[in-house]
Amino acid sequence: MDIRYASHPNEVKQFDTERLQAEFQINSLFSPNEIKLVYSHVDRFIIGGVLPVTGTLQLQADKKEMAADFFLERREIGIINVGARGTITVDGTVFTMDPKDGLYIGLGAKEIMFASDNGSEPAKFYFNSTPAHQTYPTVKVAISEATPTHLGSINTSNERTIYKYIHTGGVKSCQLVMGMTLLKPGNMWNTMPSHTHNRRSEVYFYFDMPEDSVVFHMMGEPQQTRHVVMRNEQAIISPSWSIHSGVGTNNYTFIWGMAGENQIFEDMDAVAMKDLK
Repeated sequence: MDIRYASHPNEVKQFDTERLQAEFQINSLFSPNEIKLVYSHVDRFIIGGVLPVTGTLQLQADKKEMAADFFLERREIGIINVGARGTITVDGTVFTMDPKDGLYIGLGAKEIMFASDNGSEPAKFYFNSTPAHQTYPTVKVAISEATPTHLGSINTSNERTIYKYIHTGGVKSCQLVMGMTLLKPGNMWNTMPSHTHNRRSEVYFYFDMPEDSVVFHMMGEPQQTRHVVMRNEQAIISPSWSIHSGVGTNNYTFIWGMAGENQIFEDMDAVAMKDLK
């Protein structure tokens, strides 16, 4: 398990590119027949990736870092399949996961197994996990059944479709909020005009990007912005004091996950374009 510690904004002002990447960027989450985990001290977020190619992989607690007998002993988890078709088995119940299907699993589930239908075209399970204090039911959110929200305009290069998976008006959780945004062809900007939300941290996972394209992810305090170059299937941690937006060389898709004091999607501290520096 990779450990990431919290950083004060006054420190981040001094970071060069390599230090920004080391503190906030997650370069690789998928390795054949492995479960990769990154533990952030910001809101005790765990970011993970599962790539089952041959056989089944079981999600287990890192007993040294988590001090738990099983992964969801004190946690909840949201999972989205960003690969081909696969299955997730939760305490004996099998959930078929088509591309972009989501699954919420609540506190207390003990055995979580991942598998691909076809090892030559494997599933890729991306997940966010946060501490939990109450058990909520395990619920699958099929992309085919989700209600899309269409926002933005080609005139501002941010025409997009948002799918909310885990939120106050949908699948219930203790603190995790999770969803996915798909930019339409010809659109490159996300979350601009930008915002912060001092009550919640956020993690972005960028995918569905051509091999030779990048996203310039903007972060930092509104008057001390920085950027990190993101490539396909990379994630980045955004602390509560930081903006989080980006512009790509092509359209792309990204998963957003939030944790913190509240779950209100609209709770944002907007930053006027004239105030960005």
